[in-house]
Amino acid sequence: MRELDGLAARARDGDGAALTALIEGIQDEVYRLSLRMLWHPHDAEDAAQEILFKIVTSVSTFRGESSFRTWALRVASNHLLNVRRGRIEEQRMTFESFAQDLADGLVEAPAPRSTEADQRLLEEEVKIGCTRGMLLCLDREERLAYILGDVFELRSDEAGLVLDISPAAFRKRLSRARERLRSFMLAHCGLISERAACRCARRVTAAVERGRVDPDHLLFAGRGTPGPIVLPVLEAVDEMERLHEIAALHRSHPPAETPERVAAGVRIAITMVTQRLLS
Repeated sequence: MRELDGLAARARDGDGAALTALIEGIQDEVYRLSLRMLWHPHDAEDAAQEILFKIVTSVSTFRGESSFRTWALRVASNHLLNVRRGRIEEQRMTFESFAQDLADGLVEAPAPRSTEADQRLLEEEVKIGCTRGMLLCLDREERLAYILGDVFELRSDEAGLVLDISPAAFRKRLSRARERLRSFMLAHCGLISERAACRCARRVTAAVERGRVDPDHLLFAGRGTPGPIVLPVLEAVDEMERLHEIAALHRSHPPAETPERVAAGVRIAITMVTQRLLS
């Protein structure tokens, strides 16, 4: 990350190549944060592009009081806390309504027209969509704290700087989010608890029939190498191990790269800003 700090110093002086490299160094993380906050890739693309525009046009205000990554994540977090609700957020899901949805339509049969390979992809699509959907049951502040703390694995002092709160306040916010997710997933998620009825394979048919998963246009699966499979948590493991497994599941999604339409738009902004700085 020191490399980003050096690039930021040069970008402030009007170095267009440094500004381009700087944005390329942070854009995937901005997109991944947007995707986890808003769920739908199209909403995340719009938000990420807006955030990157803000970073490009305000890089001259970066003074090095924190790392550039921390500063950029703060710009992103402020935007995501205040951006209009995404299409899935508009449904205003709660853990109670989500639990009811998971309980409805569990079947053992594969999805219609599904080969074995297709079925695995559909199960991955369900897993990613479902685990990201759980995050939407948290309010935005708790959701952001969980993503920064357990998915991005920021230390509490760095996350506090991102959110402009004390490390202690961040730890409290993260603890609330963890507890709400832990309670829900132990009760309902078969990837975490052997006692839970829901399994990704059993959700596929209902997800396809209800139009939540389109086998011909997957939103999440097949876009990268998935992380390690998370095995069910045995009842004997301690609380910290449970939290580790839950966080590992949320981190196991394939890495999302910034879509080209977002990157292309930002490159245009970089050119305009560089010309203005040098004029």
